[in-house]
Amino acid sequence: MDAPQLAIEVTGLAKHFGKTRAVNGIDLRVRAGSVYGLLGPNGAGKTTTVRMLATLIPPDSGNAQVLGLDVATQAAEVRQRISLTGQFASVDEDLTGRENLRLLARLLGFHGRSGKARAQQLLDAFDLSDAADKQVKDYSGGMRRRLDIASSLIVPPELLFLDEPTTGLDPRSRNQVWDIVRSLAQAGTTVLLTTQYLEEADQLAERIAVIDHGRVIAEGTPAELKRSVGSGVLRLRLANPEDRPAAHQWLEQQLGSAVTLEAEPTSLSIQLSDTGRAASLLSGLSGLGIALASFSMDQPSLDEVFLALTGHHTEPAEEALTP
Repeated sequence: MDAPQLAIEVTGLAKHFGKTRAVNGIDLRVRAGSVYGLLGPNGAGKTTTVRMLATLIPPDSGNAQVLGLDVATQAAEVRQRISLTGQFASVDEDLTGRENLRLLARLLGFHGRSGKARAQQLLDAFDLSDAADKQVKDYSGGMRRRLDIASSLIVPPELLFLDEPTTGLDPRSRNQVWDIVRSLAQAGTTVLLTTQYLEEADQLAERIAVIDHGRVIAEGTPAELKRSVGSGVLRLRLANPEDRPAAHQWLEQQLGSAVTLEAEPTSLSIQLSDTGRAASLLSGLSGLGIALASFSMDQPSLDEVFLALTGHHTEPAEEALTP
């Protein structure tokens, strides 16, 4: 069987800003036509990696091939075939949605009716037709984000970089952006998605690289990563905070593994490889006379993935920017 065609192939990619190692030897292989997730907290190196792959900043060392082109020596050719949507909207707030798209279409070589037609196609596709003639400063966050992505697709790219596409959006807007990403992938566009949210990567990505302090610390399918921290997290809130030490001790005896004491003094969380054990644990606590105010079974959070993979919690920080 032929090896899958790669849209991105990276070996030993590194970038330093002074003494800060923003990216410290990353390896990546992204299959063409897939959605690939870079998952990690602020400051992990995700945005710096994307900026190098999109030819915005040069790498200090390592090799990166994007669509078979070297990002260091063939940057102009790379830019002709990719598009980038950054963390913040790049559209003009004083123009309408339609005016933004027509302006960009003209700058990218569309003329007259063809530019107007392309703008209307994107307004329709991104459910923005009703707001097309409103100034962007009057758009909601979700509408701005959809317009920003639409602006990246005036000329359909072979590869789209999406950097934190849903940060700050409400659930409805987030789901709309997710639908857009799925549609792009179905149409054959490769999407490299950076995100802080395990759920987002799980929903969209075929494979995920988890990044911490500029390094890839784990890579695999969403299912493989979730198995690394157990199939679920049992979250308990006790009726009485005085019962927490006894509950903590008993749970660790039963599980033979760490039980996390949350910041709220009545709360604990437990990573379970077998969610079927939850019922017996709840019954056991009741038998000890420990009353629960509430409990829930959830997916592991990003912080729990990081704790399992690295031994430390996520440590949010701003990524280094170019000088």
